[in-house]
Amino acid sequence: MMAIGDLARAGTGGVTTSAKTGGCASSTCGSSEGPSDLAPQIWEKVKDHPCYSEEAHHYFARMHVAVAPACNIQCNYCNRKFDCANESRPGVVSERLTPEQGARKVIAVAQSVPQMSVLGIAGPGDALYDWRRTKATFELVARQLPDIKLCLSTNGLSLPEHVDEIVAMNIDHVTITINMVDPEIGAKIYPWIYFEHKRWTGAEAAQLLHERQMLGLDMLAQRGVLVKVNSVLIPGVNDEHLVEVNREVKARGAFLHNVMPLISEAAHGTYYGLTGQRGPTAQELKKVQDACEGGAKMMRHCRQCRADAVGLLGEDRGREFTLDRLPVLTKVDTAERDAYREEVERKRGAHRAAKASASALIRENSDLRTLTVAVATKGEGLINQHFGHATEFQVYHADGRGVRLLGARRIDEHYCTGGLGEDSALAGIIEILSDVDVLLCAKIGDCPKEELAQAGIEPRDDFAYEFIEASIATLYARRREVARADA
Repeated sequence: MMAIGDLARAGTGGVTTSAKTGGCASSTCGSSEGPSDLAPQIWEKVKDHPCYSEEAHHYFARMHVAVAPACNIQCNYCNRKFDCANESRPGVVSERLTPEQGARKVIAVAQSVPQMSVLGIAGPGDALYDWRRTKATFELVARQLPDIKLCLSTNGLSLPEHVDEIVAMNIDHVTITINMVDPEIGAKIYPWIYFEHKRWTGAEAAQLLHERQMLGLDMLAQRGVLVKVNSVLIPGVNDEHLVEVNREVKARGAFLHNVMPLISEAAHGTYYGLTGQRGPTAQELKKVQDACEGGAKMMRHCRQCRADAVGLLGEDRGREFTLDRLPVLTKVDTAERDAYREEVERKRGAHRAAKASASALIRENSDLRTLTVAVATKGEGLINQHFGHATEFQVYHADGRGVRLLGARRIDEHYCTGGLGEDSALAGIIEILSDVDVLLCAKIGDCPKEELAQAGIEPRDDFAYEFIEASIATLYARRREVARADA
């Protein structure tokens, strides 16, 4: 076994320098398994999909095109806003596009963002209720960019009618938002649905929606389509119920389950926001996610992306690709994307080697202790972001089972603004990370370092540009050595 001091640098040769300019902002996008842990046919589907593979999320980007504005249900947490550039949440867009405009944008982004691997349609309404626009967009893109995966999100009400077309178009990733399997709970979430030319309300509407969602999930699973289920955690409404949801969707073949927090600020204009329904704390979200472990595999890194998001998870470059900035014609050339994917394969090898070494070191030094670590990262599995520039932190847990991601915690404002540190921002960061033992970043100033330490959070920048899991394993092992020496 290599020395503890060398572990965090394991396998990084040739990666560190280029990683300083790269960037994701998270550490998982779903499945954490690699090829040895998944059936080969499943791995081929998810390995470059940033929302279905933890590993892929470090390297690959997604984009959403807002071509489907119509919706057939009303959710108490939803307000589909137009031209809200400063809001980052589902249902919000700056431009609604025609299929032709959407395809034009996809092609332009694909030529400018070599990390792009997935095109998703997630509204701002429902991709299947607005199927004509969704289908036309996918067909236009698939003709010119056959290497880009197609993906869609739906509430599931219209899903059963479209399964055959989904399969025929090679859309092998579908997300269904399922917030309940009990209609009485559903009646508190959905004021109405529109189905077969009729508006339905109350528990009757929720029962119908539930039946359609379960039927659609069954049909997709039987056809080999990978299904991710999204559930919005609403404290006091479905928080305790989501364990049952997790059990049910696993039994029906869901590949991943993403429990994400309710966004309910009053300024967003949703029913929940205007009536004072609060969202969960990071700790409450973690509690529900932990309770679901053992059922459908949990996805813990969701960013609740806008319906026009562009870029790596944790970033949004949508403003760079508004219609007025797009070229009229873009020549399709896959050379840069192909070269990028070859480079990613080399980086993945180094990252996997570091993770394997980290697992071995954890096993050698495991005890009953746990270590909770927040990480500032721009991606590629590295600790490569300045504390003051971070807009979110990845939170990891280390114990005898290894190092695993707990989730991404977004902050309202980053610490450094115009070169100066903001005390109000620091106070918010400390509150969000109140259950964290250590914070790892590429660099941190003396003032925030002191305040974090006073709050019981140990800030460290001595693992800068090293692999996340290996660095955390090294810290865990060092603390174990100190504990042994003190015993």
